[in-house]
Amino acid sequence: VGLLDLELNQLTKALFLALVALSVVMVTLQGFVGPWYRNLFRFLLLFSYIIPISLRVNLDMGKAAYGWLIARDEHMPGSAVRTSTIPEELGRLLYLLSDKTGTLTQNEMIFKRLHLGTVSYGTDTMDEIQSHISSSYSQVPHFINYSPLISGEKPKPHQGPESSCCWALGGLSSAPLPRGSSLQAIHSQEGRSGTGGEALGAEHNEPFTLQLCPFLPLQVALVQWTESVGLTLVTRDLTSMQLKTPGGHILTYYILQIFPFTSESKRMGIIVRDESSGEITFYMKGADVAMSTIVQYNDWLEEECGNMAREGLRTLVVAKKSLTEEQYQDFESRYNQAKLSIHDRNLKVAAVVESLEREMELLCLTGVEDQLQADVRPTLEMLRNAGIKIWMLTGDKLETATCIAKSSHLVSRTQDIHIFRPVTTRGEAHLELNAFRRKHDCALVISGDSLEVSTCFVSSSSSAQRYYEHELVELACQCPAVVCCRCSPTQKAHIVKLLQHHTGKRTCAIGDGGNDVSMIQAADCGIGIEGKEGKQASLAADFSITQFKHIGRLLMVHGRNSYKRSAALGQFVMHRGLIISTMQAVFSSVFYFASVPLYQGFLMVGYATIYTMFPVFSLVLDQDVKPEMALLYPELYKDLTKGRSLSFKTFLIWVLISIYQGGILMYGALLLFESEFVHVVAISFTALILTELLMVALTIRTWHWLMVVAEFLSLGCYVASLAFLNEYFGEAESELGAGLPWPAALPLVPADVAFITTVTFLWKVSAITLVSCLPLYILKYLKRKFSPPSYSKLTS
Repeated sequence: VGLLDLELNQLTKALFLALVALSVVMVTLQGFVGPWYRNLFRFLLLFSYIIPISLRVNLDMGKAAYGWLIARDEHMPGSAVRTSTIPEELGRLLYLLSDKTGTLTQNEMIFKRLHLGTVSYGTDTMDEIQSHISSSYSQVPHFINYSPLISGEKPKPHQGPESSCCWALGGLSSAPLPRGSSLQAIHSQEGRSGTGGEALGAEHNEPFTLQLCPFLPLQVALVQWTESVGLTLVTRDLTSMQLKTPGGHILTYYILQIFPFTSESKRMGIIVRDESSGEITFYMKGADVAMSTIVQYNDWLEEECGNMAREGLRTLVVAKKSLTEEQYQDFESRYNQAKLSIHDRNLKVAAVVESLEREMELLCLTGVEDQLQADVRPTLEMLRNAGIKIWMLTGDKLETATCIAKSSHLVSRTQDIHIFRPVTTRGEAHLELNAFRRKHDCALVISGDSLEVSTCFVSSSSSAQRYYEHELVELACQCPAVVCCRCSPTQKAHIVKLLQHHTGKRTCAIGDGGNDVSMIQAADCGIGIEGKEGKQASLAADFSITQFKHIGRLLMVHGRNSYKRSAALGQFVMHRGLIISTMQAVFSSVFYFASVPLYQGFLMVGYATIYTMFPVFSLVLDQDVKPEMALLYPELYKDLTKGRSLSFKTFLIWVLISIYQGGILMYGALLLFESEFVHVVAISFTALILTELLMVALTIRTWHWLMVVAEFLSLGCYVASLAFLNEYFGEAESELGAGLPWPAALPLVPADVAFITTVTFLWKVSAITLVSCLPLYILKYLKRKFSPPSYSKLTS
């Protein structure tokens, strides 16, 4: 349910109270004569048009129209609307929480750096690795032990246990020369069959094309790099894989176990057996924060991870562990037994796997670059100018997240950055908050764990402990940008809920992967990007786009128009019911507070449908500025977040307009048509329809040809009704009874066509309509002249 619907619900409650109050007043003025309680319910029914029953229908149809316009926008190809209830939320957003990989970046990984502990290779020295691999195969063809690294396989000369996986060749200290397309990457490769179990060529010396699954770009980049340096993945199924060496030899490995990646473990593993030597090896790759406690002691991993992260590269640590046959059999037995457990199965399985993840041999560190999407910088600048505060939530390490934030201009390169140090206790959180409080106008960089620790003290009822959560969120909201790194999916959703709880503002979350689903669903408005990680985020979101740059048009144009149109439409529908209820109240008051309907049921149905529906609904096509102007001046979006288009102030203005016009229409009919009052229905209803059509024209800011058609179509339908359905325009049947006063000059006769076509009828109806509408046109002109809205300066 969107904020606009909640606001309209509040206004509808106010209208209900007005309905009850008006009915009680009428019964009171009537003097509580006779069965007054029955008269009370009659008045409730007569004035029930105060409650806009058609409001929900018109708004839902409008929302469907907004969704159709978004999906058909040629500037946002591939966009989809997966909700029919909250398009107006796009115009009320104050916080945008964005994922990084695949959202701000292209998720097209390019292998940039390889570090082997004693030597580092970049893009300009990759040819050295290729030449070393080629020469190693030609020099020691019978001693090479080919191992499928969790990524994409790497060769390692077999020189006995003393040299384990390292070999020296021409000064190249290469742990299995990694190409790490990670076990998931290998697992995702497909052959010609859908299962990936067939070779890609009938003969291994035939040319073939490696097909890579599109939703694993990191693994794909690693596999492609392996192929570029001479080792090619030929085929891969659930039980085995084959590699092709530079010399054309095919090497086969049997897959014994696979341990998939999870957002909690941040790593994945695989156990393989070499067909030629029978050796069993456990390979693992993962984030440095997870792998640093698993690998053997080293003095370079942390430093090199920081160096790569500062270059904006995504790091991946690869390690291995050799297993004897007995060790593997023991592990397999415990592993299978854990998987059969009924209670705490996941915990037991994880415990068994962790028994292997000890003192693993560090093989290498890889760095992969993920370039920014097109037009990310101008889009972020547009959103900031629109008053939207942007938070970047990512699972990457602090240095990488900070680098991407600077390169995308989310954080200015000259802007101060406050890095919230990791905290584990309430005292540390208090010290960090004090340090943060002393800084002004600086971007905040904080890890998901630190944020969680700093806000977890709210678990108790102590107000002092609740202070930490409130102050941290309050200080963070004052920052021009916030970067949350090392965030798990659960922490991302937690941050969204924190903002909603402490600010009360509307939040939007955008992401492209399954790990963003919880964040998207927790936000008031979720936007999914159809990227290379599948459609999980897209299907779980309220709106789907194909590129991050489309969010600018989605919010500045479609969100802004949807909110302003629905606000105008909702208030006009309320006005349509209020004005006719005012006329009914005046009519009943004139005739001794009689609870008699002014118009027959057919007219009331036609009033809300064929006579006024098309012009009123055409407001969904209205716009105050052109889309190009809305994109050029995103500052116009700021006014929407204040909710001024629909508020109790604007609602009261429409109530006053309705009371004024209803009174003028009814009293005008009494005054000008005193001698022909037998035709009061035709007189007042004609003036009412003309007034509504003119009020629609007064509300419209930019005319669309469909609006003109709707106005004349409705007017034509009404004129035809006067001609062919004149019996409905006679005075309503009297239900008062013989005991109540009723003017003898009001016989129940149909409207006279001859009278309706007279000049007297036409000019008097025109006069009533003019008096009801002309002052409003004058007031609108004066307001635009002396207090113009912000958008009017752009349309002049």
